[in-house]
Amino acid sequence: MTRVGDVYSIQTSKGDAYFQYMCKMPPMGTLIRVLPGTYKAQPASMESLVSQCTNFWIFFPIAAAEKQGIVVRRGRFPIPDHSRNPPLFRAGNRDPETGKVQDWWLWDGAKEWPIEQLTDEQRKLPIRGAWNDTLLIQRIEQGWLPEKDTR
Repeated sequence: MTRVGDVYSIQTSKGDAYFQYMCKMPPMGTLIRVLPGTYKAQPASMESLVSQCTNFWIFFPIAAAEKQGIVVRRGRFPIPDHSRNPPLFRAGNRDPETGKVQDWWLWDGAKEWPIEQLTDEQRKLPIRGAWNDTLLIQRIEQGWLPEKDTR
């Protein structure tokens, strides 16, 4: 059973990446914070890795991935103060013709509200979404961050 603070590794072509389980947030599911970097060997100090700022946040089905052997639990570590609370998320509907988001809104886990246009600061907010292991690995390998997303 996954518990708050559990840290997992997932294998990428650049080495193992690590993430920490935060909480469940209906209706999205299991929220993780992806930690910076990829590693050929497990970091000597997992506590030091976990204490770093979050690379990005995303919803990811840990239980299913663990059951299939896609992720490996590496231990449980305290969630650092800077990441204790789930972040504010941004979300939007993509225009099928352009692939761009026309209408954005913000979501705090309980309510959502529309915004006219994203500010530079809001562009850094995590994008509300759930990814499978293939997309998670791809985005880690690409060095993806919410502010780099071109939608």
